[in-house]
Amino acid sequence: MSAQTSKNPTSKAIASPVPVRLYDGATSSKVPPVVLYLRGRAFLDRDRGEAERPIACAMAEMGAVVLEADYGTISHNVFPQAMECAFQALTDIAGRRKEFGASVKSPLFVAGDEAGGNVAAGVALKARDLLPGELKGQMLFSPMVDPQMATPSFRAADSLGMREAWSDGWSHYIGSFLQHPYAAPCLCSRLFNVAPALIITSQDDPLHDEVLDYAARLKTCQVAVTQHVFAIDCGWTSIYKQGTGRWVPSFQAEIAQFMKNASRAV
Repeated sequence: MSAQTSKNPTSKAIASPVPVRLYDGATSSKVPPVVLYLRGRAFLDRDRGEAERPIACAMAEMGAVVLEADYGTISHNVFPQAMECAFQALTDIAGRRKEFGASVKSPLFVAGDEAGGNVAAGVALKARDLLPGELKGQMLFSPMVDPQMATPSFRAADSLGMREAWSDGWSHYIGSFLQHPYAAPCLCSRLFNVAPALIITSQDDPLHDEVLDYAARLKTCQVAVTQHVFAIDCGWTSIYKQGTGRWVPSFQAEIAQFMKNASRAV
């Protein structure tokens, strides 16, 4: 799979128990990877919108079959309902690959940015427990994984106007489930045997420290981890405002290589 094979994918709604939209990027492979994508919205119900997400578009442009599950509308973005909705979407997609232009042999991935990255990490843990061997990899893009919000890099959240949103979002999402391993994966004590991970952040990302801390914990548990840290001037933090930057080509190259390696792994 090349890093970039088509341009300007559009999306359309797909009938499913959990609302799903398919990003229509031209696929050239007979067995294109299938990606369940979970968008970030700081665990809040506001600003849902219908606009295509730059991250999802970038993955579709390179030939992946990308399905974005609206886990938040049904669940009101509270745990465990949000994570259960996302896992239901994964289970449904796994059995319907051919309907989406893929193959029954297409490798299955879960991906998410910001709050969606947290949910994706939780889905990967549950897939390890209930669907062993089904998930080829998890792709976490600046995942919002630490409800304690006490890392040095988090001090930069004010400069992006995100501190209040993230604080409110955690309070809304996690409730009394702080110690549940699927709710805050960074606090999970059992990370062994979870799917290989691609973890991306940037030097100026307020979530930088918690993201790399989680990557280190996965590595300690013998999980295969690929991590990439963008430079300050690439515009990566624009993902919090649904924007794009110069990160897209490198992002696509990282994903293409990760999917290729993960799909080949036994």
